[in-house]
Amino acid sequence: MTSSDNSVVSARNLCLTYQTNDGPVHALSDVDLEVRKGDFVSFIGPSGCGKTTFLRVIADLERKTSGDIDINGMTPEEAREKRAYGYVFQAPALYPWRTIEKNIALPLEIMGYPREEQKKRIAQTLDLVNLSGFEKKFPWQLSGGMQQRASIARALAFDADLLLMDEPFGALDEIVRDHLNEALLKLWARTNKTICFVTHSIPEAVYLSTKIVVMSPRPGRVTDVIESTLPAERPLDIRETPEFLEIARRVRDGLRAGHSYEE
Repeated sequence: MTSSDNSVVSARNLCLTYQTNDGPVHALSDVDLEVRKGDFVSFIGPSGCGKTTFLRVIADLERKTSGDIDINGMTPEEAREKRAYGYVFQAPALYPWRTIEKNIALPLEIMGYPREEQKKRIAQTLDLVNLSGFEKKFPWQLSGGMQQRASIARALAFDADLLLMDEPFGALDEIVRDHLNEALLKLWARTNKTICFVTHSIPEAVYLSTKIVVMSPRPGRVTDVIESTLPAERPLDIRETPEFLEIARRVRDGLRAGHSYEE
């Protein structure tokens, strides 16, 4: 499979089918998508449309049935072995018996980084997520939003170019979510990472993204890809502008066109 030089994720005719007692479930069907270096791509759609499944295929947590996908020119298995991505789950998934710095250190320990290099990277990532000074705290001593920021720091610690984020702010209240959305945009600008982000929220998808991938279920497929025309600098009140509302309308129309809620 060929892809452009700045392609980070490239999928062509990607399919994944589960076999169940009730018959086959087509989680992904003929997905064609390219994520370029430096993109912030949000995946949005109803439950069962394949958003998380697509991230899991990238991460080699699920195996495709057919089609092609590569990550920086590698297979998902090769990308996993080379630690080519960081993964942030829906829940922080921090070990409660380890301090924040020890949680962030875990992948570095597994990868065999020297202790001094671990300390350097932990300090850098804590600074990136505004958690400097909390390294000796345990997860249960932090708020939900701070725990998720620690989870993001752990995913950034080994400096992979690609960050996969599966609804990381979905369980948080709106005020905290807004704050973390602002913080994530600043982090993205500072690090120039490529981010694939799963969400159920139209405002969140429009606010964060350079590209919005609209998906529909049964079978899971891409129904629209919307390129954002918003400026890189995005204060929260940009959500009240005509440009923002127009993109949100296009996303909403795409969701309605791809899925009937009367099914």
